[in-house]
Amino acid sequence: MRLRQLTCLSAAGLTVLAGIGAAAPARAARVLVVPSGGSIQQMVDQAWPGDTVYVPAGTYRGSVQLGDGVTLLGAGPDTLIERGTGGGACAQSGHGICVTGTPDHSLTGVRILSLTVTGFAKDGIMATWTDGLAVRNVVARGNGEHGIRQDHSVRGVFRGNHALDNAETGIFLANTVSEEGGATDAQGAAVSGNEVSGNRIGITIRRLQDLTVDRNIVTGNCGGIFVVGDENLPRAGKLAVRSNRVYENNRFCPSSSRLPDIQGVGILLTGVEETRVTGNEVRDNQGASPMSGGIVLFPSVVGVANSRNTVSGNTVRGNQPADLADRDKGTGNVFADNRCALSQPAGHC
Repeated sequence: MRLRQLTCLSAAGLTVLAGIGAAAPARAARVLVVPSGGSIQQMVDQAWPGDTVYVPAGTYRGSVQLGDGVTLLGAGPDTLIERGTGGGACAQSGHGICVTGTPDHSLTGVRILSLTVTGFAKDGIMATWTDGLAVRNVVARGNGEHGIRQDHSVRGVFRGNHALDNAETGIFLANTVSEEGGATDAQGAAVSGNEVSGNRIGITIRRLQDLTVDRNIVTGNCGGIFVVGDENLPRAGKLAVRSNRVYENNRFCPSSSRLPDIQGVGILLTGVEETRVTGNEVRDNQGASPMSGGIVLFPSVVGVANSRNTVSGNTVRGNQPADLADRDKGTGNVFADNRCALSQPAGHC
């Protein structure tokens, strides 16, 4: 289907397509329309790099495996992808939408836009070995592990999504999830303008450098934003957490093999360095777990301290047991110009 046939799409679909902004490929890009209630995977299998697979509003059952340069575009939240048959290895692994490259070939230019992915046993969206993946205006709800997960990847953009009621993390970015290793350079990845609620942890950044977490609304989770490192080199950090609203993350989640119980955690730094936490509003995160508080520095699970991090210009109010808490023995951490009432130890407000 040629681009001149876009008149069959909804106005919402046309608006999203207009904003994709990808450079035109050498051949004419196509828009392939999935029949209502039909197989998304069958249409994806016909797509070439640069093509868009448009999924009208409706319910579609089965996982989807995307390839290089393909855009998967829904009509908004009413395009619903649920657990079912189909989707090959992606379905067999329990994920909803998979973008799976290899160490020798990262998938480039893949976009997942304006749809809902829900009810999968593992991740709603699982991406590995990708370059420039864009996930925008997606609802990832009620999945058995992460709502949106990416590892082994660079330059990802996660913007305007809703990650709700997933069993683990709403949005999870890592160097790797299956093995140990030092932090990798995310090359300017961005987690921006998302709403994240009802998960174990709202947003987790694990063993990465060079990315931004900004302007997200994070509420109603057990923990808000976690920036996580460990003893591996290079150390995690050298990233920015700024201008987020992180409030009332007061659900209780029991301990796991890696972490103690979680409740009332706003922004947590654990085992990282040179992270800048600035301009955030962090309020009313209240609990009695070892990590509870507004903005908290806490040693990693293997005892690695935070070092040379900056916590400045934040509004931190109504958090318990403290608005700012340094429960670590790291060096060079700076607390400056924060608006808060109580810190542990005293003197940081």
